[in-house]
Amino acid sequence: MKARFKYRIYPTPGQKYRLVKLFGCVRVVWNDSLACCQEKYKLGEKKPTNSELQKQFITQSKKTEDREWLSEVSAIPLQQSLNDLNQGYQNFFKSTKGQRKGRAIQPPKFKSKKSKQTARFTCMRV
Repeated sequence: MKARFKYRIYPTPGQKYRLVKLFGCVRVVWNDSLACCQEKYKLGEKKPTNSELQKQFITQSKKTEDREWLSEVSAIPLQQSLNDLNQGYQNFFKSTKGQRKGRAIQPPKFKSKKSKQTARFTCMRV
């Protein structure tokens, strides 16, 4: 059984700083991988697999000077953002082929600082 919980939190200034950093990292990984997928599509190539995107935009990016700050947050929300991007593309392709119920949906879009900031963690088993 899957459960989803929605909480209202009142973070301290230090927690706000860490949350902003987390949301920014998730947004950067999403936007970089989306740009890569769109570029591959324009070139007529297949969309990279989720593991290829994780290697390129999480693992290898953490080793560069420009993106070393990605290692300051947990890797789980970064991986989940790539899973969400992959699911968005699957839903888009299914809707264009008519395999998905409901209206046709648009492909995934770039995230901005002004839109709703989200990060998703996996369920921890105790």
